[in-house]
This record gives sequence, structure tokens and C-alpha cells, in this order.
Amino acid sequence: MRLVAVTDMDKTATFVVNLKYRLKPLSTYIRFYLLCISLLVFVVPALAQNKISTEEYIDTYKDIAMEKMVEYKIPASITLAQGILESGSGNSRLATKANNHFGIKCHKGWTGKTIRVDDDEKNECFRSYRKAEESFHDHSLFLTQRSRYADLFTLNITDYKAWAKGLSKAGYATNPRYPELLIRIIERYDLAKYDKQALSGKRHKGKIDEPAVVVTETPPEKSDFKVVDKSESGRFIHENNRVKLIFAKKGDQITSLAKEFNMYSWQFIKYNDLPKNAELKTGQLVYLHKKKRKSKEFHYHSLRPGESLWDVSQLYGIRLKRIYKMNDFKEGVKPAAGTAVKLR
Repeated sequence: MRLVAVTDMDKTATFVVNLKYRLKPLSTYIRFYLLCISLLVFVVPALAQNKISTEEYIDTYKDIAMEKMVEYKIPASITLAQGILESGSGNSRLATKANNHFGIKCHKGWTGKTIRVDDDEKNECFRSYRKAEESFHDHSLFLTQRSRYADLFTLNITDYKAWAKGLSKAGYATNPRYPELLIRIIERYDLAKYDKQALSGKRHKGKIDEPAVVVTETPPEKSDFKVVDKSESGRFIHENNRVKLIFAKKGDQITSLAKEFNMYSWQFIKYNDLPKNAELKTGQLVYLHKKKRKSKEFHYHSLRPGESLWDVSQLYGIRLKRIYKMNDFKEGVKPAAGTAVKLR
């Protein structure tokens, strides 16, 4: 009897051990199932809360879009609509990992950080930025510095439909419905109102990156440039970008100004990037000292129709050769209207 009892006990113990190991995998599955349930209940909603809505995206970036409209003449409505469409209202991997809101690829000449994402092709190279504002700025440069987008800047700046179609025509996106999608976003969220705000100057924050004065037949007494002195002949001396200047009067010549200010004629020619025997026009800026290498206050200037790089160099008090060099322009080049010219 003793041997039988021991044997039965051994069998019972063996059964319990076997049952334990058989239940172990089952408990593993149960734990995994419970883990999945936890993820669905707690983690997924938390991740969803991190996503921003389109309304929040607009509220976050509308001021930047309006600033770029003033600076680069690109409708704020178009910029916002492209950002919403290209970045999924700021929730795409490109936007969250690389602050790239416009799907701008690396392209030749890009020396900044990059990120690899599957797009039209697998593992394509896209630009990566430190912050979203840099992406908006680069988007403006992308449109203003490429000749294929030049026709956009001949359009009415408030005609968002024409701009949407023009972007597609210039090859910005491969989707044939791209204009339709942009227009739908603009009208659904009433983004055109930001175009009007930007043009009226009614913006919450930001600075209009424009020159203090546009000089065209401007009497010296009415110039917005600071008056810092007065010559012995009674002529007002102004200052721009920390360089003294005067406004040419009717009948002024380089030789007569050289005599009046006890300077050499070649100094006026050199300081103002003028050709020899140049004739001065009434209201023209004439610098009395060498212009600076860069602007102290302004970063970029958007070329107006008919405006040359020499006009820009005079308007901001920057040497013409420096403007060529800063922008990698060949000397004598005539960029199209709307081109963003780097000033520092």
C-alpha cells in the first residue's frame, strides 16, 4: 500500500508540474492580449492627443505666412494651404521629425541636414530643418529663386486660384488635382482673409522687412533716412546703413559734388558703383563714403519689376560686388522680379 500511495502521489505531482508548464504559454498569450488592450485603451488615445488639428496649425503658422507674403510676395493663403496639404497639418513624419512642412526634397546644392522618406521613390532625400520657421523661409526662397516659378509673380497676389493652378503648371506637385486640393483647403478654412490682413498691415506680430524709404525723386527734407548733418552749402546729409549720403539735386554732376565736398571724382564713382562719366538724376542717392559689406537690419529684399541689383545696393547702402557674391550671382546678371536678394 505504501508503494502504491507513493506512486500515486508521484503521478499527481507530475501531473501538476506538467499542467503548470502547459498553462505557462497560455498565460503568456493572455498577458500579451492584455498588453494590446492596454495599448488601445491608454497609449493610442494619448498619441492621438499629440496630433494637432488643422485649425491649430493655422493659428500657429498664420503670422509666419503673412510675414512671408509681405517679404516675398507669396499669398499667405497659398503658403498655409500648401503647409496643411504637404504636412498633414503638421502631423506628417517629415514635419514632426524634420520640420519640413512643404515636402521640399534635397535637390542639388543643398548642404543642410537631410532625412530619408519613401515618396515617389523609395528612400528619397528630403531637407531637414531645426525649426518650422526655417521650412517656411526656405519655401519662400524655393519659389522666388527658381525661374520656373517666375510667372507666378506676374499674377494678382490675391488671386489664390490662379496661384494654385500656376504652382501645378510649374511642376510643384505631380498630383493633377493639386490645384483643386489647395483651393478647397483655402475656401474651407477661409485662408484668403490672411492675404487681406497681410496687405493691410494688420498682423499680430512680426516685422515687415522693407526698406525705410523708396527713393524716387525724393526731396531731401522729406526723406525717411535720418538727417545727421548739414554741409557748408546748406545741403542735408543723411545716413543709411551707417553710411553718410546726400540726394542729388537738379544740375548736380560728379565733378561739382567732388569740389563741393572736397573729394575726388573717382571716390564718388567708386563709392556709388557708378560707371565713368555717369550722369546723376534728381533725387538719386549719392554716398559720401564706402558702402557696407552687408545690411545691419534687413535680411532679404524682393526685387520689384524694373528694379536692378544696383538699385538694391544703393537703397540699402551695400556694395554691389558684395550683393553679387552673397547671392552667387554673376556680375551684370538681371534677376527676375520677385527674386529674393540676400542682404546679409
